[in-house]
Amino acid sequence: MATTRPSRQVTALAGLFNYYWKPATCKSAGKSRYSCKATLTIDPRAEWFRNEQAGTWKVHAQAFGKDGDLYGDYYSTVPVKRAANLTVDAAPEPVTKDKKLTITGKLIRAGWNTNKYTNYGSQPVRLEFRKKNSTVYTTVKTVKASASGGLKTTVKAVSDGYWRWNFTGTSTTAAVATAGDYVDVR
Repeated sequence: MATTRPSRQVTALAGLFNYYWKPATCKSAGKSRYSCKATLTIDPRAEWFRNEQAGTWKVHAQAFGKDGDLYGDYYSTVPVKRAANLTVDAAPEPVTKDKKLTITGKLIRAGWNTNKYTNYGSQPVRLEFRKKNSTVYTTVKTVKASASGGLKTTVKAVSDGYWRWNFTGTSTTAAVATAGDYVDVR
């Protein structure tokens, strides 16, 4: 956010529905202009947030000049998303080369109505593999989570490496990927 009001100092505030104010950090952006940044952390356990409030929000910012004048407007939009979590387990470990390897997991997301994580079903989740000495994961297949968020698929064990699930997120739920589960192929 920038203000064009001639002033040597600006204090900006970020607000949520005019009652949740926190100070912003402002830096000079040239003559009579300031660039301000504010972070608003939402804790649904301490606030009144409901699941249906996840989505795109408009950002409204206000700045007070040193002379006390107030300037504000809608500037942008920001995604407000529920947190997600994934698990992964590849078995058996170790596995014989060219035998079946079963990869399971579960996708859950924060329930703002209950303050508990809940199953997140019917979502596409990518199964990814990274060879033992590589740093790059490649997508092997996409699996749709069951109604209860469960994930399960089988693949042929070809080489040592790490298996993980990767959920790319939605407009209301954040993306998440598991750490890799290493499998020794013998």
